[in-house]
Formats: sequence, C-alpha cells, structure tokens
Amino acid sequence: MEKSIRKYFPIFLLPTLFAFVLSFVIPFVMGLILSFCKFYLVTDAEWQGLEAYKYIFFEDRKQTFVNALIFTTKFAIVAVILINVIAFIFATLLTKKLKGTNFFRSVFFMPNLIGGIVLGYTWKLLINGILAKVVEPGVYLSSNETYGFWGLVALMCWQMVGYMMIIYIAGIQNIPEELVEAAKIDGASKWQILTNVTIPMIMSSITICLFLTISNCFKLFDQNLALTGGAPQRKTAMVALDITLTGNTTSTFLQGVAQAKGVLFFLLVGLISFIQLFVTRSKEVQS
Repeated sequence: MEKSIRKYFPIFLLPTLFAFVLSFVIPFVMGLILSFCKFYLVTDAEWQGLEAYKYIFFEDRKQTFVNALIFTTKFAIVAVILINVIAFIFATLLTKKLKGTNFFRSVFFMPNLIGGIVLGYTWKLLINGILAKVVEPGVYLSSNETYGFWGLVALMCWQMVGYMMIIYIAGIQNIPEELVEAAKIDGASKWQILTNVTIPMIMSSITICLFLTISNCFKLFDQNLALTGGAPQRKTAMVALDITLTGNTTSTFLQGVAQAKGVLFFLLVGLISFIQLFVTRSKEVQS
C-alpha cells in the first residue's frame, strides 16, 4: 500500500498543484507587481514604484482606504462577537434532549445557503420599510451611517449564526459525558462546567468558527454592495467595496492604487487570521 501511494502520489498531486498555481500563485504575484505600476490592462503596465502606496496613506484627501479600514474593523469586532456568542448559545440549547432540535438546526442553517446579493437586497427592503414606518418617513439605510452599520451587522449575524452553530454543536457532542458527570459529582456549578469543561473541550471548534467569522467579516463585499452600496459618501464602504469602487475607473493611476489596496488588504487579513489561529490553537486541549 505504501509503495502504491508513493508511486501514484504525484499523479493525484499534480492536477491540484497545477490548479493552485494557476488560479492563486500566478495571479497573486502578478497583482503584487501591478501594485507598483499604473495600468489599464495587464499588458500596458508602466512601473511607478511606491506612488500608489504613498497616495493611499498621504495624498488621498478623502482617506477612503483608511476610513473603510476603520469601518471594517469596527464591523468585524461587533459581528464576530455577536455571531459566535449567539451561535454558541443556540448550540448549547439544541444539544439538550428537546423535541424539534433537528428542525431548528435546519431552519437556523438555511440563511447560509442564500447568496449574499439576494440577502443584501432582501434586508435592504426590510430595514428601509421598518425605518420609514418606525423612525421617520424618508430615513433609509443609505442616508445614515449608523443604520447602515447595524444593518450590516444584523444581516451578517442572520446569515452566519446557523453555520457556526453547527460547528459548535459538533464540538459539544464530542465532549465525553464522563467529564461532565465527574464535574457534577465534584459539585461544580453550571457556570464552572461551562468555563472549565465545555469551552476548553470545544476550543478546536472555537478556532474554526473564529477563523471563518473573522475572515468572512473582513472580506465582506456582496452584502455590503447590495445593502448600502457604501452610502452615504462611502461612509459604509468596507475595504473590499472600497477597492472595487477605486478600481472602477479608466484612470491608469487609480487602477494601480486599487491593486495596492488589494495587496495591503490581503496582508492585513492574513496577519490577523494567523495571529488568531496561533492564539486559539495554543489553548486547545490535546486528547
């Protein structure tokens, strides 16, 4: 068996490796190079050095990238906390021996199957209708930064809570019942069981959920485009949308600026995700 694996391993590896290099490595290297150029097409790129990066931080009077980064960070912090807390609460409730748990698991997971654009427009109609009736006529998501922010948070929670809940349920169900019973015999309270048994034992699930929610919240694009479109005046534009709006032009210089923003965004999300994985995995219980 081992000889067969060694013999045929390259045959199975090469197609996947080829696809990875073609679809990720080469575009990433080209994108990195283009961030130092001004261009309209990749064939007419002209080297300009660090001009695009200087423009992003020092010469852009509107500071669109910095503002989008601040808005995205605030959104990610609030959304990640809410999604994981709500998902964990639901997972705890649905792992108890109650009737209808399978039905509720399916219902909570279903929003994750809907496309982001569809969700964005659906919630836009819903929230705008509520604001117009409850708050005051003429008030919409696109007219107020605060409403846009909390609209995005509500949409993201509604979409991702069910997905994270399933992962937490899998972790909770894998906790040995002997540990919980032993804690109860020793007189541990429900809070002590939660903090000293349940959470440490599902730390691998927490690692996965935090990674998925952090990366998805930072990379959010289609929901942002459909729900607020960055209005008013790009105040609700997250980084991914800001990059698209910057690059949606015939200016060869701004094309390079958009590409530089993309490189900075990739490095930022990669760094945050790496730190999160390092911290949470170091706290996982080794069985």
